Amino acid sequence: MAEYGKRTAVVVGAGIAGLAAALRLHRAGWRAVVVERAPARRSSGYMLNLIGGGFDAVERLGLLPALAKRDLGAFTSVLVRADGSAKFTVPQAIVEAAQGARAVSVFRGDLETVLFEAVEATAEFRFGTTVTAIAQDADGVVATLSDGSREHADLLVGADGLHSDVRRLVFGEEAAFRVDLDHMVGAFPLRRVPQGLAEGSGTTFIGPHRTAAVINLGPGRSSAFFAYRSADTGADLARGPAAALGEAFGDLGGGVPEALEQLREDHGAYFDSVAQIRMDSWSDGRVVLLGDAAWCVTLFAGYGAGLAISGADALGGSLERHGADVPAALAEWESRLRPEAEKRQALARKGIARFAPPTRCHVWLSDMMMRSITLPGVRQLVERSIRKSR
Repeated sequence: MAEYGKRTAVVVGAGIAGLAAALRLHRAGWRAVVVERAPARRSSGYMLNLIGGGFDAVERLGLLPALAKRDLGAFTSVLVRADGSAKFTVPQAIVEAAQGARAVSVFRGDLETVLFEAVEATAEFRFGTTVTAIAQDADGVVATLSDGSREHADLLVGADGLHSDVRRLVFGEEAAFRVDLDHMVGAFPLRRVPQGLAEGSGTTFIGPHRTAAVINLGPGRSSAFFAYRSADTGADLARGPAAALGEAFGDLGGGVPEALEQLREDHGAYFDSVAQIRMDSWSDGRVVLLGDAAWCVTLFAGYGAGLAISGADALGGSLERHGADVPAALAEWESRLRPEAEKRQALARKGIARFAPPTRCHVWLSDMMMRSITLPGVRQLVERSIRKSR
């Protein structure tokens, strides 16, 4: 069926999951056609960490040297009060335990650039295009595209995010699978270095129901992150990031006002409600969902990019092992990956109390735990707790 004697996969979405899938499928001997709604590849985004299985996957895919050149490195993290004044510096032991020795920190856009450069010459890209219909039988799948063309393939991979069109067309409306967690998250790079914040450091305010972090890693390498509990996520989305985050965090000092000011000039920030996707199955015949389209662990889990890449890597491996039996490959892949995805989703739900503590007492207890890490025996307990969640 496929051109050039190769099996063909239509990959919907040119984000981390889609690019990783196209790369891994090429390594498995497949031809990939990548369909992306955006008119061109995006290159901005927030900071993320690749640890554990995510780090292992980028190493297996040969991406580590290119990512190492873009590594943001470690930085000093300072907890601050609402006015921006310092409470205390987070002990380095907590940072080391959270990341481990095998870790790399990069901007989302840099990770996507590395993936794109690795697959650019081997995949066919259709930007400014969406999938409008999907039909399949035992022998293949046909995707009808918004430009009027039709792609015949052996596999269709829906890697088109939380609001997946592929999931809607094949499995049903988003509302059937979406579980809202009643919080909003905003994250974006800072074009100008925050004033009054030393390079190589970041400040984090954690108060009841909200967190604000501003990180200064120098020009072109600084970023901000916000999370808060929302009484009406739909209304906040409708108002947009500048208005919603301005209202939720406008009373804070330190680097927050400058970050919010830059946000008003930036129309490419990540801003969305926090929700997970929970499904009984991630595949239907020759259609499979990958990344946020399938599970969406949320930013509270801190592992979404890593799980997307390791999931794409595992998908390629299962297809190699099962040859022409695509449904069997998808079944094996899901059985191996689902326990990790569900673990990360559970950790994200627990992590809400860390990013948006329910009371001042919870904030105080968290502060005391971090302050006490230098006491005998406490460091080992904290490190074990963090490693269990990695």
